[in-house]
Amino acid sequence: MKLRNLSIFEFDNFSFNHPLSSYHQSSSYALKMAEQGYEYDLLGLVDDDDNIVAASLILSKKLGMFNRYGYAPKGFLIDYYNPEIIAEFTKQLKKFYYKKNFAFIKINPEIAIGTLDYENKKVTYNKNQIIENTLINLGFRKLEGSRFETKIPKYSAIQVLKKTNLRTVSKNTRNKINKSIRNGLSLVKGTREDIEILYQFIKKKKDHPIEHYYNYYNAFAKKDEIDIFLVKINFEDCLINLRERYEEEFERNSQLVNKVMKNPTEDNLRRKLDSDNALNAYNEALAATTNYLSQSKEAYIAGAITIKYKNRVNILISGFNQEFKRFCPNYFLHYKLIEYYKKDFDFMDLNGITGDFTKENPYKGLDEFKLGFKPMAFENIGEFDFIVNDGLYKSMEQSGQLAKEFKRKEKSIKEN
Repeated sequence: MKLRNLSIFEFDNFSFNHPLSSYHQSSSYALKMAEQGYEYDLLGLVDDDDNIVAASLILSKKLGMFNRYGYAPKGFLIDYYNPEIIAEFTKQLKKFYYKKNFAFIKINPEIAIGTLDYENKKVTYNKNQIIENTLINLGFRKLEGSRFETKIPKYSAIQVLKKTNLRTVSKNTRNKINKSIRNGLSLVKGTREDIEILYQFIKKKKDHPIEHYYNYYNAFAKKDEIDIFLVKINFEDCLINLRERYEEEFERNSQLVNKVMKNPTEDNLRRKLDSDNALNAYNEALAATTNYLSQSKEAYIAGAITIKYKNRVNILISGFNQEFKRFCPNYFLHYKLIEYYKKDFDFMDLNGITGDFTKENPYKGLDEFKLGFKPMAFENIGEFDFIVNDGLYKSMEQSGQLAKEFKRKEKSIKEN
């Protein structure tokens, strides 16, 4: 067997039909990353009849003045249960990249080793765990982390689209979705020009300039693999609905006043207090919405970018204007995306969760928001560095180059 460069057609055809296929392992992603400053190779291991038995997009980047590292996003397209093929592929990769001053090649295969049960705070592991030992025995170094320390989240939330409706989501999520619908929200399919609007909702979530998202669009739009969505609020409709709900609550509150006067039980007093709080909330919302309406009839308040590949939709990034949090735009956005895609696709990747069950987890709100849609939740095998040059790798590690290059910012994110 030998390693050779593949044409775009050869690589995309092999990738698309591989069990571990992903948009990360596609020529479209390679082109996008090239715009971001990476070089790339499309490499394949072929047998004596020139049949491809393994392949990978390998991105590469300088680390310092003369040295480089590689990155195989979502891992190699290979049979991870075949140690001989992995050994041969990595041996040839090592030979190919050693002379190019590569220290290592990072991989993060989407191989589920466990199913997460967040209610009971447990992970049930499966036989895929043995692949970890295979990789370590072949010279891979495993990187640990239960949050978002790695390039791609280790823990994933995958929505089964055709099985998702208002009855299947959590009660809190269902209430927030219904509230957002009553608030006059609508989903709008956008264009490349709308990235500028969307960027206002996502620019603080990642340290990416707006060009990062234009590059995504330019690379994936050629095959119609990317969509832009915005959430719009109509303040006239919202004001009408708020007034109706205020009047209903006011009538309910009047009835509770009479009940408390006749029968001041603890339950009646509690219900009266809840109603008072609801009226106060409606008053605040009415005042705010009236003010918004005086400025404009409509406004965009949330948005998302999605990547479509095979039978899966991936939420690349989403965000909303915190000023309009009371209208639940993020719940509306995610549910409407599910409705939009469920006819033509099977799954939606909600773009990562954590495996941290502690109260101190700064991403607790984000996890709870996504898990409210009742997706399947998995722990994947994680991130590994395949060491190409051991001495160079150790030198980079000791000098702090690796820590600087792959440092992750951690902040509290509350989505609900």
